[in-house]
Amino acid sequence: MRCDLHVHTRYSGMCTVPLLRRICRESYSEPLDVYHVLKQRNMDLVTVTDHDSIDAVESLRRYPDFFLSEEVSAVCPSGTKLHIGVYDINDRNHIQIERRRADLFALMAYLKEQRLFFTVNHIYSSLTGPRTEADYALFVRYFPGFEALNGQMPALSNRRALELATRNAKAITGGSDAHTLAALGRTYTQVASARSKQEFFDGLLSGQAALHGESGAYWKLTRAVWTLGSGMLRENPWTTILSPLLFAVPFFTLMNIAREIAFVHRWAPLTSIPDTAPRPGQSARGSTLEIQAL
Repeated sequence: MRCDLHVHTRYSGMCTVPLLRRICRESYSEPLDVYHVLKQRNMDLVTVTDHDSIDAVESLRRYPDFFLSEEVSAVCPSGTKLHIGVYDINDRNHIQIERRRADLFALMAYLKEQRLFFTVNHIYSSLTGPRTEADYALFVRYFPGFEALNGQMPALSNRRALELATRNAKAITGGSDAHTLAALGRTYTQVASARSKQEFFDGLLSGQAALHGESGAYWKLTRAVWTLGSGMLRENPWTTILSPLLFAVPFFTLMNIAREIAFVHRWAPLTSIPDTAPRPGQSARGSTLEIQAL
């Protein structure tokens, strides 16, 4: 069975770019469109992983091959931020997750109590800000799964994530991280022996997953940003005054790729560090370093 395990819809909220966070969405994809495109691209199971939201679920509940997931914005004990993929949840799970997002140990305890599979997403990315050595030690100690193939991250980031997962015997996942319809299902996870959703997740946890598809690339990211910009213009016609900024998109995406690669080169060599992860109740240690774009 195949499933794209990292998918966004219009319910992922507003983008995090300071100048655009009030006027541009993370995605303009309608949930039903997402579902149908994923099925056209031969996904056997369909999920969505919106940022801290399950609002897309209402139009998708009726499909027997759909299950609800979420990308949770959480905070490490060090104060840094991360994105956690949490899979096959229900409405009550979402409420309890929201209450625990600021306390990572409480959140992980709840997820394990509920037997929910969860992953640290884009582990070698600057997307959520700075990182510490203690963060990586915590990921290795406590997370059952690592996202090892992300369709928006550079190939180098994905290779290093897979190496880290393999070295630490973690379950691996892959997904498109698609914020536009064009990227959906181009990156996915397959458990060949699975015949049901339960067997799919059992296969993930027992190391039977195979990851397929694309990593991120410069022109792929550039086209995605242009698509989001077009969606912003359609939704808010007055923003046409900002349309000249679309000509600067190739420059900004180039800077983003450079920043991501710099982040990998900074942190990948340090992730074979001794286990310094803080336990519940302990303070986190480790220096925090902002990585500047090349």
